[in-house]
Amino acid sequence: MEQYVVSALKYRPQDFEEVIGQEAITRTLDNAIKQNHLAQALLFCGPRGVGKTTCARILARKINSDDSSSNVEDFSFNIFELDAASNNSVDDIRSLTDQVRIPPQNGHYKVYIIDEAHMLSSAAFNAFLKTLEEPPKHAVFILATTEKHKIIPTILSRCQIFDFKRITVSDTVNYLQKIAQDQEVEAEEEALHIIAQKAEGAMRDALSIFDRIVSYSGNRISRKDVSENLNILDYDNYFKLSAHILENSIPSLLLEFDELLKKGFDGHHVIAGLSSHFRDFMVSKHQPTQELLQVPKNIMSLYIDQAQKWKEEWLLEAIDISNSCELSYKNSENQRLHAELCLMQLASISHPSKKKSLD
Repeated sequence: MEQYVVSALKYRPQDFEEVIGQEAITRTLDNAIKQNHLAQALLFCGPRGVGKTTCARILARKINSDDSSSNVEDFSFNIFELDAASNNSVDDIRSLTDQVRIPPQNGHYKVYIIDEAHMLSSAAFNAFLKTLEEPPKHAVFILATTEKHKIIPTILSRCQIFDFKRITVSDTVNYLQKIAQDQEVEAEEEALHIIAQKAEGAMRDALSIFDRIVSYSGNRISRKDVSENLNILDYDNYFKLSAHILENSIPSLLLEFDELLKKGFDGHHVIAGLSSHFRDFMVSKHQPTQELLQVPKNIMSLYIDQAQKWKEEWLLEAIDISNSCELSYKNSENQRLHAELCLMQLASISHPSKKKSLD
């Protein structure tokens, strides 16, 4: 039986051109290498799963190879990766600085990639300062972190900083479509949108979810499969709830909420989703803001159509009510009643005479 390789490893970019969503950074690094303007201390910071370590590895390979190099593996001994989460002591850093003095046997540079750099202790940072300020000509340091604010200022001032951004939903969907095509998986665009939104800008998370859904549903991924597997509410659920709210149909609204609870959904999650749903209605009301909707085209048309039934003041009040309920939900002694009171108040927005108060 052939060993399975997860998509995050199978499709890991091998060149800057393959990195998704970080064009400004990859272009800067590529030009710095070509023009011989590369700093010896770099700090890659940003959310998880957006390409920090991948770009560090690509950079390490590129600066050690040239047009005449046919075997990249010759330079693998020049790349050192240190996990600062488990190697964060002064002794670990001193061991590293001792290695730095030795020039590479092959290639031009020894590259030290320090992952989770914010986990280094204060003493370790201080032990690293002098080496980072005046590194040997053959050494390049790349620090990667998800928490830039935990890096001490004296380290930050010695590094060239690159801020990696979250990958957009559209970029994630486009990449997942290519992966699905390569694996001969038929995937609905709506399903990939849900995966991309769930990943929250982290491509590694998106690929991990994609693998999980493929294992669940086989070679055809539907919106229903993704919603069931991730245990998240579908767009249809929120459209039903908002329709009952607009009609002031409190009995139907409470019954629909009860059905969701019976399916195992958390009341807090339902209310939080409603807040986002009303926000999407608000941005759908005006053509210039419709591009802020990160949903498939067919769902977008549904939002635009339904949003016209809502007055702006109703939507503002709905967002305020649902957001207030969301913030106070965890501290409520009777959470179900708290959520139901919120739903009843929402249903009374368009009927002021029937309005009730959570207070």
